[in-house]
Amino acid sequence: MPPGRLQHELKKRRPFASPEQEASLNIARTADRFGICFSRLFREYGLTPSQYNVLRILRGEGKPLPILEVADRMLAAVPGITGLIDRLERLGLIARERSTEDRRVVYVTITEAGLELLGKLDEPVAALHKRLIGHLSPDELRELSRLLEKARQSLDQTDA
Repeated sequence: MPPGRLQHELKKRRPFASPEQEASLNIARTADRFGICFSRLFREYGLTPSQYNVLRILRGEGKPLPILEVADRMLAAVPGITGLIDRLERLGLIARERSTEDRRVVYVTITEAGLELLGKLDEPVAALHKRLIGHLSPDELRELSRLLEKARQSLDQTDA
């Protein structure tokens, strides 16, 4: 069997040890390449991908959320959620408020400036999604999502 595209891209001389290895490396390579594209876009607006994700979560919820709830909803694990929240607050994109019932709980909400910035990003983000995977058909996109969700099932069983 001729070498696959990933083997060629990585200039790998020998075949992959297994189909699982090739698929895992394909996922990692794709995530890295896509991540670079999104990082460049967000950088133009003074944000990191994690900061964008926090703002997206808060806009989508439409009400204040506890910081730990925001952390649970992140696309990628963030070790320093407090520092991330601090930076967004300094930028005036979110506001923080301590719970009156439980002083240990801190709520965050998106500000008008945060909403305005996300509004500016909506079209460029949609265009980037289209550029990266718009060449796939709707059926292919559904199948890709289904397969990736299925691949993560092994993590759901081990994370518990």
